[in-house]
Amino acid sequence: MSGAGNGSTRGQSYRDLIAWQRAVDLVEFVYRITQAWPKEEQYGLTNQIRRASVSVPANIAEVQGRTGKAFAQHLSIAYGSLCEVETHFIVAQRLGFIDAETVDQALAQTTDVARPLRGFMRSLE
Repeated sequence: MSGAGNGSTRGQSYRDLIAWQRAVDLVEFVYRITQAWPKEEQYGLTNQIRRASVSVPANIAEVQGRTGKAFAQHLSIAYGSLCEVETHFIVAQRLGFIDAETVDQALAQTTDVARPLRGFMRSLE
């Protein structure tokens, strides 16, 4: 595979990577949605989902200039954080903070990030 969303980051910035761009879009979505969550959750679920969402593009960015195990490790951490974001959205729905439509939108966004991220990870195997 080649292109902005897959393969090596040599010769290009992490900002050119589709996975990173979509992950930043996800962060923006998370922050917008969580603004309406209960204030008592500011240091609870709101903080956790925001930190997990920011971790995704941050770890993708950290692959810049890395190779081998370090490269794969950061992609793996990004993917784990993405799964954490999905879980937090599902919990938020169960707690009544968001509706099913919002969860569907969130899961569609996480899937859009996961596709190129998994492609990246597969390219290292």
